Amino acid sequence: MALIAGPTASGKSDLAVALAREIERRGAANGTRALVINADSAQVYADLQILSARPTLAEMRGIEHRLFGAWDGAEPCSAADWAHAARREIEHAHLAGIVPILVGGTGLYIRTLLDGIAPVPQIRDEVRREVRAMEPQAAWQALCSEDPERAAILSQADRARVMRALEVVRCTGRTLAGWQERREGGIGAAIDLHPLILLPERSALYERCDLRFERMAQQGAREEVERLLSRRLSPSLPVMRAIGVPQITDWIQGQLSREEAIAGGQQATRNYAKRQYTWFRRQPPEDWRRVVDESCEIELVFGILFRTLGLT
Repeated sequence: MALIAGPTASGKSDLAVALAREIERRGAANGTRALVINADSAQVYADLQILSARPTLAEMRGIEHRLFGAWDGAEPCSAADWAHAARREIEHAHLAGIVPILVGGTGLYIRTLLDGIAPVPQIRDEVRREVRAMEPQAAWQALCSEDPERAAILSQADRARVMRALEVVRCTGRTLAGWQERREGGIGAAIDLHPLILLPERSALYERCDLRFERMAQQGAREEVERLLSRRLSPSLPVMRAIGVPQITDWIQGQLSREEAIAGGQQATRNYAKRQYTWFRRQPPEDWRRVVDESCEIELVFGILFRTLGLT
């Protein structure tokens, strides 16, 4: 299985399609096929075609794509949900002799698929309601008292993770780190993985982020958010907090001008790309190839993959 990962706007989707087409070209005599499987937490939602930069049919260039737009925005897609679906797609591809190409920038999704997930029990409704009703400062202070180890590695501003950690320790009597000592369901040891991480020069990456958000605004992002708002979904859902949705919502409601909304969306995209860049540079195994000079290193990695598949 091939994996192409990296920050948003780094060119992953186009590269995945190029790889799939080359695999099919080289394996044409044997009927070898390839498909692309999404590993991006925004592109899973059907409601976010434009703002997630989900590939269009034209951009797919005849290559089959899976798990793109597969979830309704009313249903949050957790890392465990996605990993379960991705395992199924990979298994089906292997059984059919198809080469799966995983592509995306959501490190938690990729890590959950490969390494598994901690078997944390379902949080009781009363505990969840109690924690989520807390003021941010009170939740942070409670976490510092009840799970100081987790508090030491989290930012007080990271409300979602603070509340998750507090829910777990209050519901189970065990810290999140304690649960994470044992993981289940990972497929990393069972597959032949060929990873490639794209890490373009940062200033160029941020320019791509800005340009892409501007294009989104030109291509109907406002109308997309209007349709989303018409559904009256809970503002706590991931689809409602996706990059661009809050900024364009403020534009629609007259709280921001078009220019201010675009600038805000561009800034949020750059911030997200920076976090992804840092994660992919530091967290994956050292033997995963990081590509900075795309022109030469991508050809090298493709060559290794093709030799492994017998497609030289």
